[in-house]
Amino acid sequence: MKLFKAQEPTNKVGLGLRVPHIDYILKNHQKISQKVGWFEVHSENYYALGGQTLKTLLKIREYFPISLHSVGNSLGSAQKIDKNHLKTLKELIDITEPFLVSDHISWGMVDKNHLNDLLPMPYNQESLKAICQNVSIMQDVLKREILIENPSSYLTFNNSEMTEFDFINSIAKSTSCKLLLDVNNIFVSSKNNSSFDALQYLKKIDKKIVKEIHLAGHSINQIFDGKNYKEILIDTHNNLVRKEVWSLYNAAIERFGQAHSLIEWDQDIPEFKVLLEEASRAKKILASHE
Repeated sequence: MKLFKAQEPTNKVGLGLRVPHIDYILKNHQKISQKVGWFEVHSENYYALGGQTLKTLLKIREYFPISLHSVGNSLGSAQKIDKNHLKTLKELIDITEPFLVSDHISWGMVDKNHLNDLLPMPYNQESLKAICQNVSIMQDVLKREILIENPSSYLTFNNSEMTEFDFINSIAKSTSCKLLLDVNNIFVSSKNNSSFDALQYLKKIDKKIVKEIHLAGHSINQIFDGKNYKEILIDTHNNLVRKEVWSLYNAAIERFGQAHSLIEWDQDIPEFKVLLEEASRAKKILASHE
């Protein structure tokens, strides 16, 4: 029996749901709903179906639409996707009725061993075939369209045969999935690898496949390459969205239209009002392109 009806938010700006904010959200949901349209949760955090964590999520779900964002399906693995993992996700979907379900262009599983990271893929025909098979299996099991998120990268593979945007367009064409476009990841990757221009990347992505956009903050670190110190950007999700990423988001909305947009903040969690301010900025950019 479904507890909720599928519900797509009219306010397209959402926030990542984080534990320190849950009590505040439940107590102030009416006021918050005037500023925030929806919340995204990491699916695997709620796989203890029937536990207190899920009960709390269902309380949030009474007031807000949600999206489910997975990190553990390892779509880029050479081995087939774990159908038991998918079965639990399907049960969570049936309970919560999310308006979007997404995962990553990455891998993180070998046999039954799950790695605590979203590892990069070479962009070649072999890996394209593997991820297309897994995306198709996931959509068949869930009986719905999924979104896949472009990665942040810190290196490039010598055996890549195509660009990242061509790889993404090919996955979407083959499987009919859609794209969760993370503009912070595009900016981070473009600065770390110098292999593409971020604005050109946006122009090369198929306009029809973008269904959601992620915004987040990143950190700037220094690494020593054996001769010199080099600046590297890390996708840490622990601070404000930087001005260059806001500029890229503006360009993305201009190209792709009124996509659902999410503020991510996963470490060094600030007061909820800080996230509301970031959401308000995204909402203003969306409004400027209506």
